[in-house]
Amino acid sequence: MINTASHTEPQKRQASTYAWYALGLLTLVYLLNFLDRMLIYILFTPIKKEMLFSDVELALLSSTSFVIFYTLLGIPFGRLADKIERKKMIGFGLVAWSVFSGLTGFATDFWTIFACRVMVGIGEATLGPAALSLLSDFFPKEIRATAQGIYSSAIAVGSGLAFLLGGWIAEAMGWRYAFYLLGFPGVLVAVFVFMLKEPLRGSSETKSEAQSEASLKALFKTKTLWFHHLGYAVFNIASASVGAWLTVYFVRVHKLSLSEVGLWFGIAMMTGGLAGIVFGGWLSDKFRAKQLGGRMQLASLSALMSAMIWAVILFGNDVKLLLFINMVMQAFSLSWLGPSFADLNDIVEPKQRGLAVGIYFFIVNVAGYGIAPLVIGRLNDVMNITTNPEAMRLSLLICPIACVVATLLLWLGSREMNLSVKGA
Repeated sequence: MINTASHTEPQKRQASTYAWYALGLLTLVYLLNFLDRMLIYILFTPIKKEMLFSDVELALLSSTSFVIFYTLLGIPFGRLADKIERKKMIGFGLVAWSVFSGLTGFATDFWTIFACRVMVGIGEATLGPAALSLLSDFFPKEIRATAQGIYSSAIAVGSGLAFLLGGWIAEAMGWRYAFYLLGFPGVLVAVFVFMLKEPLRGSSETKSEAQSEASLKALFKTKTLWFHHLGYAVFNIASASVGAWLTVYFVRVHKLSLSEVGLWFGIAMMTGGLAGIVFGGWLSDKFRAKQLGGRMQLASLSALMSAMIWAVILFGNDVKLLLFINMVMQAFSLSWLGPSFADLNDIVEPKQRGLAVGIYFFIVNVAGYGIAPLVIGRLNDVMNITTNPEAMRLSLLICPIACVVATLLLWLGSREMNLSVKGA
């Protein structure tokens, strides 16, 4: 249930210096999370060439294998994050996914890569619920979207580095070395995670907020929560496809080399994507200051802009212009990450945040990383993309359509949040 009292609090609380250090460390961990998660996408072309995989098999290796346990374990790990030291969950998870990301380079067949990706997913499932729960205790709700926007900026930087470094290493040394050199070093960062000082749960709330309770049954009767989850899940169908298939689209349709795509998408992620996430988090806090549903209102506008940009990219032919527009695409398609987490923390109570984040991740990632890549991959195989690459313009139409649906759901969610204030 939504806590509306905090929306009218006159005093703006501040975060400590140590909170900003913790944010920096957790952002680095999240960067490594997305670097290891997204690395395989830029390596689709050399892996497909060496092992003769179909697009469905590539989707199974990149997304489905990862999502199976990443999403299923998100809920129990979320519940666990509400009960144990969160830094230990993050530290052990970081060691696990880094080791198995590096071991992917030794794979010799489909099932070996599949097993490594499953283990990467299991390791990475520990991070989201524990890290977001920690950040909600380090930062008061007035600036949470800003803090979580900074945290989420790691998605853009990590993905950008995966494309940039992965493409360069693959062409210079082979795709296996990309996994070796970018996977294993994460183990070193885990040392600093284990040394992190953990705050008390609910320490950033007012006394009344920290002591409040709500049952899960009552929580999931809240319309706003379902508009929130479904709206962002549909939006993620398009957002996740930017990394999964839009890179392949430029190789197949516009005949760019692997290193060119890696360079331009890496730059786009680390400029447009980074700016969109950080600015989106900051701006959404400004929108929320005017109305409780302001964050979802802003996300609705971002989804609408993303739909229009997808249409331009899929039906345009000026490669230089499209690569520039891709930077704008990254900004809008990732701008919702900070606001979505911040609104979730507003909706649920402190002692339920780990579980709530786990459920949210389950729904959003099943849509974006589980279902969408398989559907698009299957469409590619049915339309014989190998001999008819132009058909990818049609298979990727799923993305702008998803953005239009997300626009409607998030707008309705914003309206429900505003109505909750009037009815309080």
